[in-house]
Order: sequence, then structure tokens, then C-alpha cells
Amino acid sequence: MTAASLTTVRPWGTSRLSPYPTTIPRPHVSVSVDPETQLAIFLDRAGHVVEMGKHGTSSGTETSTSTSADGQHGNDQGSDQDSNQD
Repeated sequence: MTAASLTTVRPWGTSRLSPYPTTIPRPHVSVSVDPETQLAIFLDRAGHVVEMGKHGTSSGTETSTSTSADGQHGNDQGSDQDSNQD
């Protein structure tokens, strides 16, 4: 096969591309991490802290169970999930 007989094929993913949506300017210029609290600190051009709003936290647990009549065969498996959000 020669290079002249090869056909260039456009990757399928490029047909799904579109321009980025309109962006919204944010009031901060830089972000750093407070070494003590491990939280992000947003600063404006004058070096003042910018409040970026509150957000909640969440946690969850999951348990798994497995039972059988004889302890060895015919397992009946189940699971349970639970979550909390503030």
C-alpha cells in the first residue's frame, strides 16, 4: 500500500466538539491554599480576600451483607447505602 492510496479519516470525536460556553468573570486574581486549614484562599488584585460563597459538605456510608442457610452455599447478598448533606 502506498501513501497516495491512504485516505485521511477525521476522528469521530471531533464532530462532537463545540465552542466553550460564555464565561463569567470571577472577582479573584489568585488562589492559594491555607497550610493550616487546607482551604482555598481567593485574593483580588489588591491582595484582599474574596468570599466565594458557601458550599455544603456530604458524607456517605455503604454496608454489604451476605447470608446463607448453611453458611457456605446459596449466598443471599444485599447492600445498604446512606448519605448526609449539609
